[in-house]
Amino acid sequence: MILLQLPSATTAEELAREMALLDYLETEGEGQEILRLWEPTDYAVILGASCEVEREVNREACEAAGIAILRRPSGGCAVVGGPGCLMYSLFLSLEQRPWLRLPEDAHQWVLTRMAETLNLLVPGIARRGISDLAWGERKIAGQSIRRKRRSLLYHGSILYAFPLELIGRVLKMPPRQPQWRACRSHTDFLANLPVKRHDLERVIIQCWNPAATAWEWPGLDRYLKSTTLGGSL
Repeated sequence: MILLQLPSATTAEELAREMALLDYLETEGEGQEILRLWEPTDYAVILGASCEVEREVNREACEAAGIAILRRPSGGCAVVGGPGCLMYSLFLSLEQRPWLRLPEDAHQWVLTRMAETLNLLVPGIARRGISDLAWGERKIAGQSIRRKRRSLLYHGSILYAFPLELIGRVLKMPPRQPQWRACRSHTDFLANLPVKRHDLERVIIQCWNPAATAWEWPGLDRYLKSTTLGGSL
């Protein structure tokens, strides 16, 4: 696995990178795997691949605050990204790890490792529902998947210093909720993990133990030119 550290970009550009990297690995990756850690420099609502804007987003509040509405390549409900929310992305080879083809198995494998790692910083973190990480009874991270024939994108967002009240302003209550949420509002359901970004990044890198670090990815630009993901809705 390679730790890929690309220059900072807008959230829309970062989402385009996600799809371009997945397309690259699917087409010519030859079993390569990548870990990425990035944090949005701008606030944005990020919809799942099949989300309906009007069902999940308060568009007027987004427009008033100048917050873009974007779409990611994976499934799940809408989230809000921005400073104070660390994104991690695992690009995994299904040829090397065929057991990850089933979503439940992928969530189980990744979230077990992530929970064990984050507990090194803050005790009491566990998987809840299908794809959440919780600190006690509050959600601190959500995850989603995009699977292709040869490659899997598994990515998540971890709250650590995020203005949680913003989420309640720009998102409606999700149309699909895990049972453990118990119909709680965004502000009653979510929490920031009390850690520093550099500590969070350190333990995640330790968890996945990449063999090397890269600051560019040859051929990525070709795939970026062909993807339209990340554009404002």
